[in-house]
Amino acid sequence: MDTPQPSLVNASCPLPLREHERIVLGHGAGGKLTAQLINDVFLPAFRNPVLERMDDQAVLALPAATTGQGAGRLALTTDSFVITPIFFPGGDIGSLAVHGTVNDLAMGGAKPLWLAAAFILEEGLARTDLARVVHSMAAAAEQAGVTIVTGDTKVVNHGKGDQVFITTTGVGWVPEGVSLGANRAQPGDVVLLSGTIGDHGMAILSLRENLEFETTIASDSAALHTLAAALLAACPPPALRCMRDPTRGGVATSLHEIALRSGVGVQLDESAIPVRESVSSACELLGIDPLYVANEGKLVAIVSSDYASRALATLKQHPLGADACRIGEIIASPKDMVLLQTSVGGTRVLDTHFHEQLPRIC
Repeated sequence: MDTPQPSLVNASCPLPLREHERIVLGHGAGGKLTAQLINDVFLPAFRNPVLERMDDQAVLALPAATTGQGAGRLALTTDSFVITPIFFPGGDIGSLAVHGTVNDLAMGGAKPLWLAAAFILEEGLARTDLARVVHSMAAAAEQAGVTIVTGDTKVVNHGKGDQVFITTTGVGWVPEGVSLGANRAQPGDVVLLSGTIGDHGMAILSLRENLEFETTIASDSAALHTLAAALLAACPPPALRCMRDPTRGGVATSLHEIALRSGVGVQLDESAIPVRESVSSACELLGIDPLYVANEGKLVAIVSSDYASRALATLKQHPLGADACRIGEIIASPKDMVLLQTSVGGTRVLDTHFHEQLPRIC
């Protein structure tokens, strides 16, 4: 008896699926799915003449040659963002990536100009979530006046990432005569803070731990370049010694770095440091010191004493500095230390921590 042969009349070669509601490994393979993701998600959000060339690099004209800004120097920074969860009150990983990179440039006195963005996507990430992140990032870049000119996308297996990681590189322009640094603080200088501390870190942690308060704790994530520029204009170097955005490690860690670099001490007044009641309550509940909690929309400035009043008034006139205050001063000794005059009259040393209190918050 002959074995029947399968008919080939209705046989067909299945076409690969091109529409996916979630990220698959093929989106990072460099083929058609990658091109589709770029054309459907990234390019519409970040569209500009440089990016539309779709080269492996962005070729850019320096500001001095195109805008008549005169002599100056380039500033370059890079940062990676691995926050969990990727959406939170006050922002998301997309806007955070722009704000964080813009702020790193601005703290050095640079005018932020261009960004590069690299995305590590986890297989299974919803396309709608990716689109939400990308559009938030585009809106933040437009608001900050920077252009995303190049980037890259990779996909890792499910369980090998955490939805999405973003690495951003920023390029800025430092005008002639602007020179800031953590090694420039001098005894007698004043320490200024642009507003309340701990908002970002506690917004993330309260969300993770399902903590509920009378008011929602929202991240302070914001681009600080206009605030920094206003401070520079009112308090030109060398009167303005340095600026820092106290992200991971918080205000205490940032000031400790300045003390070490300058070979000075820092004396802080606890009663002068603004902390929202909801943040203070969350910190007390979890046994966390708000001075070590990350901020994403605040700056610390070290200013010579004769410019301190002008600098503080300038900060207060800006929407992002309305709660600015003087929180301490630079002292000659003890060197390399940050001291806190507590509300009850004692003094304690603020050292740097060996381990991060709040991992994966930026």
